[in-house]
Amino acid sequence: MKIEDIIKTTAVLNNSNRIILNVMYTENVINEKFNEVLKPYELSGEQYNVLRILRGQKGNPANMSVIQERMIAKTSNTTRLVDKLLLKELVTRKVCPENRRKIEVLITQKGLNVLHELDPKVTEHGNYFSKNLNDEELEQLNTLLEKYRNQ
Repeated sequence: MKIEDIIKTTAVLNNSNRIILNVMYTENVINEKFNEVLKPYELSGEQYNVLRILRGQKGNPANMSVIQERMIAKTSNTTRLVDKLLLKELVTRKVCPENRRKIEVLITQKGLNVLHELDPKVTEHGNYFSKNLNDEELEQLNTLLEKYRNQ
């Protein structure tokens, strides 16, 4: 369905405006479905992102700035996200012995278990949205989005 039909406009949109609306609408559709995947685990997309970042550390702690720079949503409040994950016992937090101003965060086994359960569901979520595209089209879409974003 065309974006003009979705937003019910009769105005003629130039391509620059159409792409912005298409990307924003598509982001919302993807996020809504992704939130449905995360809901049974009582996780937000941002909390899930923090867990994935910490799993990627392969047992090494990450400080708040490392987590923040790797976040998809750069405006996320990392401290608040880590606090919520602490309450769910999905991460641990301690003061860095070398620099007492730094806080080190590690994913717990419980956090790893949650990600292990989510992995196939997240893969299924991605496949749901890419099912109408072949590998070449997926590669092209990635290339175009990266080109579009990196002005």
